[in-house]
Amino acid sequence: MEIRTLRYFLAVAREENMSRAAEILHVTQPTLSKQLKSLEEELGKKLFTRHSFSIKLTEEGILLRSRAEDLVSMADKIEQEFVSLDDISGGNLYLGLAESYQLRFLARAIKTFKESYPNLHYHITSGDTEQLSEKTEKGLLDFVVLVEQPDIRKYEYIEFPQADTWGLIIPENDPLAKKESIRLDDLIGLPLFCSDQAWNGDIKKWAGSRFSELQLEGSFRLSYNGSIFTMEGLGYLLTYDHLIDTSKNNGLAFRPLSPKLENKIYFAWNRYQAFTPIAERFLSHLKVLVL
Repeated sequence: MEIRTLRYFLAVAREENMSRAAEILHVTQPTLSKQLKSLEEELGKKLFTRHSFSIKLTEEGILLRSRAEDLVSMADKIEQEFVSLDDISGGNLYLGLAESYQLRFLARAIKTFKESYPNLHYHITSGDTEQLSEKTEKGLLDFVVLVEQPDIRKYEYIEFPQADTWGLIIPENDPLAKKESIRLDDLIGLPLFCSDQAWNGDIKKWAGSRFSELQLEGSFRLSYNGSIFTMEGLGYLLTYDHLIDTSKNNGLAFRPLSPKLENKIYFAWNRYQAFTPIAERFLSHLKVLVL
């Protein structure tokens, strides 16, 4: 199985049309069809269902697409790493980031680092701990920012200097906005928004034996999306402070949970990572700024 063939497969899966995919790939349609047929024969599975004017993935094709995306990304990353070996002025960094206002420390580090390495290019993937850890372990990310203390058997890490505070995003005209803090009793019976990871982790621990009394209305990986639903009166968002604009007359307010619930944030990397020169230099740069 060749990377080129997987690129062909992904193009057809994306376009759902053989002619358009062939045009994008700059190959003839018969050549493309032959490559895909060979791939199906090699795997012993039908990957596409062909219709009059479109092509759809089978269940086996959907599985291959997720694997092929990782393999092609890895191949691209390896190629870029070797190109960057001779480029002392830059290279590529792949970063996986959880949501936190402390990312400003990382942004400042990148900004000052680019002064010395102007050809630095950084690629950002957002997600929760499970998603980012999986990509890091596959070698698709150089560094990852996590909201759970990393497993020291797998990772080395730097702890960010501050902590993120949990609280409730509330419409500013809601009676709860008059409170200085939000207690568990205030949340009982409310339709709540939260990430699945936090709901079954931090919030569950905080609520203790009364966790079953809380009602999860919907889950969001991105706090901003949850704040839109809160603004429209569908529920209340549990999230970190500083992630949502709650300035005066913006329509929303933030109130911290009581008792206080906080998370530390960690900048982590695979313990057995083979760094590119630019990644190694960036890590040294960050350690000087944070430690």
